[in-house]
Amino acid sequence: MKDDNARFEYLLRLGDNSLILGHRLSEWCGHGPVLEEDIAMSNIALDLVGQARLWLAHAAETEGAGRDEDTLAFHRDAFDWRNVLLVEQPNGDFAHTMVRQFLFDVHAVELYRGLSGSTDETVAAIAAKSLKEAIYHRRHSGQWIIRMGDGTEESHARAQAALDDLWGYSHELFDDDALVERLVADSIAVPGAELKPAWDAEVDQVLGQATLSRPSDDWRVDGGSQGVHSEHLGYLLAEMQFLPRAYPGAKW
Repeated sequence: MKDDNARFEYLLRLGDNSLILGHRLSEWCGHGPVLEEDIAMSNIALDLVGQARLWLAHAAETEGAGRDEDTLAFHRDAFDWRNVLLVEQPNGDFAHTMVRQFLFDVHAVELYRGLSGSTDETVAAIAAKSLKEAIYHRRHSGQWIIRMGDGTEESHARAQAALDDLWGYSHELFDDDALVERLVADSIAVPGAELKPAWDAEVDQVLGQATLSRPSDDWRVDGGSQGVHSEHLGYLLAEMQFLPRAYPGAKW
């Protein structure tokens, strides 16, 4: 695999994670539990979509095949997407959305901190910008985990159920395959295994404050970075990609 091909695939993973999660959060617009939270989730969704544009634009430039970020976002089928399975899971109730967000946010902070030192100057610049946003996202979702876990009996039960349901998807965030190892050797990417201790420490601290129990690691689901997805991604893409596919080349 040529270095540019490996880097292109890695950039797709970064951009696809942000875009799919951003779309999932956008589904809450107008449906938030309170107005302030409705606005907060919409703003976080915009941050994630903005990050996705940067990652996918760099991916398109690296590929050099005449595609741009819009082409990559709206004209790929499900098996061409490289996002982890966690981000494509349905919103469920508010607890599921916040647990999904928290597990991702803690990883994003550590990932972007590491990528800020990438030898790819564009990767380093995007990561440095995204890190500032991810720190806010982590604080927001972490506060909600504590608020729900240490709240009422009902909110605690919902938060624990969401944690149990989504925990097995979190392991994929740290997978290191041959592609990542190749880019790590060139100091372009950071190894997922190095991010895990800091992620564990932050997650355990918040769960302790929330009086929530950390689930066991007896199950995991992965494959998203290889293009193997759950049935949920197809439905999401059908909605997200409808307009540009129905009117290809249309300009507003």
